[in-house]
Amino acid sequence: MFFNVPAMRRSLLTLLASWPLALPAAAASYTPPVFTAVRRGALLPWKRIVTYYGNPLSQRMGILGELPKEQMMAALEREAAQWSAADPATPVQPGLELVATVASGTPGRSGLYRTRMPPELIARVIGWAREKKWITILDVQVGHASVKDEVARLTPFLAQPDVHLALDPEFELPPGVIPGRRIGGTDASEVNVAVKLLAAVAEKYDLPPKVLLVHRFTQGMLTRHELIKPDPRVQVVVVMDGYGPPALKRTAYRIAVRREPVEFAGLKLFYKNDRPRLTPREALSLQPGPSVIIYQ
Repeated sequence: MFFNVPAMRRSLLTLLASWPLALPAAAASYTPPVFTAVRRGALLPWKRIVTYYGNPLSQRMGILGELPKEQMMAALEREAAQWSAADPATPVQPGLELVATVASGTPGRSGLYRTRMPPELIARVIGWAREKKWITILDVQVGHASVKDEVARLTPFLAQPDVHLALDPEFELPPGVIPGRRIGGTDASEVNVAVKLLAAVAEKYDLPPKVLLVHRFTQGMLTRHELIKPDPRVQVVVVMDGYGPPALKRTAYRIAVRREPVEFAGLKLFYKNDRPRLTPREALSLQPGPSVIIYQ
């Protein structure tokens, strides 16, 4: 039987309580980050990635597991069409974001408070995406493990050109803290570990640049962002994934993404908790415009 630790409240009130609201003078007039050289085959900024998040073994983690496969994929196609209509100049690249390492509320055999999804399940979801020429993003919730170990074990999948990576720092906790009881976080040094591993995979197998998502909805979920080392073989996207009404969503995006940019911007939209949910046209008015959209 598969279990997953309940997600902490991603309410944007959590973010706003953790972060000073006043923007520094330097952020009053937005200056976009300097991108590394865009290599052949890069998805960003030429396309907009629109994904469904979750795990087929859980109806609680996101839309990817809430609906049967065919119904889920048809729904994502409809969402992708709306983004295409809102911005015809930017082709949409649909994808599935599978939580491939799931944080757990119990230590398990490893003692690391995380459950690794079997290779058969990962391959199955990649196959679903590949049927439609979509991409797959493998999401990692490390629990008490390390980013290095959890990303390294996914190398056989990341060596495929249509498979990418996401870090979910909410579930990265120090020893003694059980995932789900406190919001976790990661540091630039850990993100750099993931960048280095992805860059090595891209180099070894002569692949187009890999996409690396870093989820964030509190200040502590990503520390020392300015020390993240850009690499032309990896495209780093900071995703604001808190939920709430549009006004709070815009404020949180400004704080979590605009104030501390890395390379590209992402936004998570919640079917059940964003009331009302931002439309594609409304989301595109954000600055910087989101290059990655995740539906949960």
